[in-house]
Amino acid sequence: MSDKVDLVLRSQNVMTDIGDMPASVAIKDGKIASIGAFNAVYDAREDKTVDSYLLPGVVDSHVHINEPGRTDWEGFASATKAAAAGGVTTVIDMPLNSIPPTVNVAALETKKEAATGKCSVDVGFWGGSIPGNVADLKPLLDQGVFGFKCFLLHSGVDEFPASSLDDLADALNVLAKEQALMIVHAEDSQAIERSSKPSSRDYSEFLASRPKGAENVAIAELIEEARRTKARVHVLHLSSGDSLSLIKSAREDGINITVETCPHYLSLTAEEIADGATQYKCCPPIREKKNQEELWRGLTDGIIDQIVSDHSPCTVDLKLFDKGDFQAAWGGIASLQLGLSIIWTQAQERGIPLYKVVQWMSANPAYLVGLKDKGSIAVGKDADIIEFDPDGSFSVDPRELFHKNQITPYQGKILKGVVKQTWLRGNTVYKDGAHVGGVQGKFLTRGVN
Repeated sequence: MSDKVDLVLRSQNVMTDIGDMPASVAIKDGKIASIGAFNAVYDAREDKTVDSYLLPGVVDSHVHINEPGRTDWEGFASATKAAAAGGVTTVIDMPLNSIPPTVNVAALETKKEAATGKCSVDVGFWGGSIPGNVADLKPLLDQGVFGFKCFLLHSGVDEFPASSLDDLADALNVLAKEQALMIVHAEDSQAIERSSKPSSRDYSEFLASRPKGAENVAIAELIEEARRTKARVHVLHLSSGDSLSLIKSAREDGINITVETCPHYLSLTAEEIADGATQYKCCPPIREKKNQEELWRGLTDGIIDQIVSDHSPCTVDLKLFDKGDFQAAWGGIASLQLGLSIIWTQAQERGIPLYKVVQWMSANPAYLVGLKDKGSIAVGKDADIIEFDPDGSFSVDPRELFHKNQITPYQGKILKGVVKQTWLRGNTVYKDGAHVGGVQGKFLTRGVN
């Protein structure tokens, strides 16, 4: 190249769109300017050869940052530092559990003000779809939200109420005209109400109170609403292997439905959860080993599109460790910093190659939300790149997590795959356990990036 570039990264293992290969990646003005042979010659300000793999940064489209309003649970500074340490270069923030929730333009502006000057990685925003805010959906889209989240049962916080099927239909009718995405927490409220127990330390009782049938019914209802309205819909945090055949059939009928699952459903099992161990509580719940293998088959068969964290932290007191009450404790698992290593650990045990993990955690989430500049190492895309040692391992120590509250069901577990360095648009934001370069993240908007 004749033009001077800012940085060249070289590795014997660069995960590009066409596979893993020895290559050099030239970066200029935050973009990937060229991909050449490993020993290609460049006029570069900085030239770095790494011993590990170069992968595209992870795109996590399901993150609860909670600021403002519940910033003691998590905030933009802590969450995005955890993201960078885990190789995540893009996060899309959920419309709850912040106060106010992101259900109108004023609330979106409040959230952006809270995030300004704090983000170590790039951040986008989901809007919220709740009863009575149909008129707010188009204005929020015009302000760049990536789509809308709704709950088909109580969300866990009163300021973000559940949508009935009529509420869902009203919103889908609007979104279908805009080709915008509705992402859905799909558990049937009646099924859960009829199964619930007042309190329990017994994990098997908690699991029985959130049956797979509640997911299956809600997903079936969502499919029929999508069929009628022709809207784009996305199933959040799938935990029920039973639903895969429903989703496969819906796609064969031409329904525009996509699906995600999460690291905890793919790595943790009900059989290992002790009574009272509320660090494992999430909704939908972690299910049995047999069900977990069905989810892995759903991924390898292409029915499940992507893996995202559903990073949903809280303060220690809300987990009620003194009582161990699964019904009353806050449901959520914080894994933003660990997700790539968790999934690589499990994938490797199953003989699944690293490029599939990259597809599930980088390329596919970027495609879902329309981030054309993210998700892969390719010319013209943002130089969001991580150095990843697939052979390294570490024991999870909560004190080394950058999440604001270091609660984790992975404590003491040995994970394979170490993120050694993270570049955001060609600038180092994390290296060898420390954050560098200061705040460099920017806000992302639908249809622009």
